[in-house]
Amino acid sequence: MFRYTAERIFQSLLVLLALSFAVYGLIGLMPGDPIDLMIQGDPNLSQADAKRLKAIHGLDRPLVERYGAWLFNAVQGDFGYSRNHSQPALDVISDRIINTGLLLGLSLVLSLAIAIPVGIYAALHPYSKTDYAVNLACFAGISVPPFWLALLFIILFAVVLGWLPAGGMATVGDGGFLDRVEHLVLPVVTLTIASVGDFTRFMRASMLQTLRQDFIRTARAKGLSMTRVVTGHALRNALLPLVTIIALSFGRLFSGALITETMFAWQGMGKMIYDAILGNDYNLALIGLMFATALTLIGNFLADLGYVWLDPRVSLSDRERTV
Repeated sequence: MFRYTAERIFQSLLVLLALSFAVYGLIGLMPGDPIDLMIQGDPNLSQADAKRLKAIHGLDRPLVERYGAWLFNAVQGDFGYSRNHSQPALDVISDRIINTGLLLGLSLVLSLAIAIPVGIYAALHPYSKTDYAVNLACFAGISVPPFWLALLFIILFAVVLGWLPAGGMATVGDGGFLDRVEHLVLPVVTLTIASVGDFTRFMRASMLQTLRQDFIRTARAKGLSMTRVVTGHALRNALLPLVTIIALSFGRLFSGALITETMFAWQGMGKMIYDAILGNDYNLALIGLMFATALTLIGNFLADLGYVWLDPRVSLSDRERTV
């Protein structure tokens, strides 16, 4: 276990290192830099001032040299300052991580709470009217673009009915618990609809395949009820493919949160990265994208732990020899 965890951490660090270099290079190749944007906003700055400011901030050096200086400081815990927020990038990202974690966590829990029982029920009644209805609803949820769904919800529930706020995280001057819940409803429902269709279809397909296995026929031949067969024998095996899909969906959910957070003005990681890239905020965009990658890597590692918990035949010692 220790060796496997150490190897995964080492591999993850290599991935983050490669990603940081790629992202830093791509952002550095974008036209203009923070000093150029500063000059455009203040016509009193001269070219001599711009040259002096670029020398102070190291923007006059080659891109590789600038990345090396950033990496040296990052290893020591200094990820630089955010130009847009005029404060350390880590201070900006800490609150946004909590907001995005709340949004993604609620939508993921709600999606699984719907997808698992519905997928099981559809698998137990294959090719019935209910099964066809579930598949149709899943295809509709998968096909609907999140931005269009967000606009539809805003128009219907905020503008026409007036039941829920159109965006933001809290009402100015309120900020109570119920007020925060009201602002969470629309973005959470939007993300849930965007992901529940995939989870339901994978759960249905996996359960159908598991119910055709010989050990299920043996359990039925012993006289066990279908409820006992599903909960005691089939469910743990059927959840294995779903665990993989959930792990791979961490990054997809994060990218979906970017659209949802922008549409509902939710101050999370997705909107922060979007604003940082548009504002040419090197440090904030870089650390935000690295966090999104780290989230995907953590999801894959948790999936491996989930395999061990769901299937006693799987052990990390066996996986160590294949890493």
